[in-house]
Amino acid sequence: MRAHIIDGKQIASQLLESIKTQVEQRLQTGKRAPCLAVILIGDDPASAIYVRNKRLACEKTGITSVAYNLPATTSQAELITLINRLNADDETDGILVQSPLPHHIDESDILALIDPSKDVDGFHPYNIGRLAVRQPLLRSCTPYGVIKMLQASGLSLKGLDAVVVGVSNHVGRPMGLELLLAGCTVTSCHRHTKDLAAHIGRADLVVAAAGKAGLIQGEWIKPGAIVVDIGINRLPDGKITGDVDFEVASQRASHITPVPGGVGPMTVATLMENTLKALEHREQAAS
Repeated sequence: MRAHIIDGKQIASQLLESIKTQVEQRLQTGKRAPCLAVILIGDDPASAIYVRNKRLACEKTGITSVAYNLPATTSQAELITLINRLNADDETDGILVQSPLPHHIDESDILALIDPSKDVDGFHPYNIGRLAVRQPLLRSCTPYGVIKMLQASGLSLKGLDAVVVGVSNHVGRPMGLELLLAGCTVTSCHRHTKDLAAHIGRADLVVAAAGKAGLIQGEWIKPGAIVVDIGINRLPDGKITGDVDFEVASQRASHITPVPGGVGPMTVATLMENTLKALEHREQAAS
């Protein structure tokens, strides 16, 4: 059996087209386009690529993107001043602070400072809490992107035994909450998990989000399982790979995402959707 390869790039492209149409309809009725503020500190090459992809998505959808490219020497106080200004700006609908931040800046403090109604990354404790109590508002882009991708692939998640490998605040933990919301029975695995292979071997759905190349061996995958690989790892030869042994896993799974071209494009597309939603929510609250 050869798994169906889930084309996240194509699904994301369709989502971006839908957002573009909605933005155009706003303009036709005299409303303005959403505006996303993107803050990049320093010159990390990977971060620069991520930010460029997000700005290109803004261009495709008609969302206004305002760039704040700051030097690595930017202090936490200076960043706080900028975020407070953007929080108060009625023309700014979404605020994105690209991680990782320099070591002298406390990322948790910065993310908590962003107005939850403008938190288009979905990282603010308020927005994670909304998801936890089944009242989601702005949802973490990668986990929600995974849900949208699986739904677009015609896959029903209700009742599935799901295993999430990785428990980061940005991906693993909200991924577990998203799967609970979708009706899965969820197990979260981490560095202290005693028998990772056993957990994966019984899973109907495996979501890999540990950030360790080849962590999940292909022969562990239950025949017919769905495999979503969120991991992005650069090998010494420059090749990008995920957390899952794709070649072997794709011979056992029913559906599998590639790396690259799977979850990554969905993360960016969901960010665009969140930016549009943030504006619409604020308009509704003001009416």
